[in-house]
Amino acid sequence: MLIVVTGASKGIGFEMVKLFSKDPSHLVIAISRNIDSLNKMVRDKNTHSVLPIKADISKIVDQKKIVKTIKTLNLKIDVLVNNAGTIVNKPFEKINEKELQSVYATNVFAPFTLIQALLPLMNTRKRPHIINISSIGGFQGSSKFPGLSAYSSSKAALVGLTECLAEEFKTKNIAVNCLALGAVQTEMLAKAFPGYKAPLKASQMAEFICNFALTGHLYFNGKIIPVSSTTP
Repeated sequence: MLIVVTGASKGIGFEMVKLFSKDPSHLVIAISRNIDSLNKMVRDKNTHSVLPIKADISKIVDQKKIVKTIKTLNLKIDVLVNNAGTIVNKPFEKINEKELQSVYATNVFAPFTLIQALLPLMNTRKRPHIINISSIGGFQGSSKFPGLSAYSSSKAALVGLTECLAEEFKTKNIAVNCLALGAVQTEMLAKAFPGYKAPLKASQMAEFICNFALTGHLYFNGKIIPVSSTTP
């Protein structure tokens, strides 16, 4: 099984790569702008089940590199986890254009164009599964927090994209679902909310996502699932 994970060098993405790679039948394409931690994982575990790719998924030229690398494997993609994300925590009126564009480039445009690029490489004979990682902040009706207008609205856009693609891909035999995650203790969260202690570790959330990636498409398609230990 060929599994592609973006944002794979730390946090939830890194933990997912570790879990997926425990199964020798899996080959995990681990994508990140910095792959030092992934290369260390491969060396320490002496595993051939993880292939790190250094790439910025917001850049089309890097997406082409990803496609070229996967084509050389002569394998089709069974799972794609669009996990890469970025956050800005600032009052609405203080968010500048560069920050807004950066958030949307990573959280919305990159998954959109990466799915386009990888679509011909999907294993449609076995119903591949695309999982978009959103946030409870982008889930309609959930509690919203000041300072996250750019982040939460971008994650809401990913929710809408998921529903659209699930409908479009029905005839292609591809399932598309979205997990709207609650707070998880990661470097990104700590940077945005210094001192805040999340109820879940990255490894705990990664375990749920990995299980869902492998089995969720048997039960769900086009669903936006809130994954939070508290009521939105």
